[in-house]
Amino acid sequence: MHSSHIDALKAKHAGLEARLHEEETRPAPDIAMVRQIKKQKLRIKEELASC
Repeated sequence: MHSSHIDALKAKHAGLEARLHEEETRPAPDIAMVRQIKKQKLRIKEELASC
């Protein structure tokens, strides 16, 4: 893999982490949204692991 692709995946993962933190700290977090963000993070993490 190209390092630019890996960098892009890491940036996307960090962005999802920020969205997850934001959603979880809301007074009434959307559980479905939290679940969706976690799934996206996991897919990116798995792709990074395969690089």
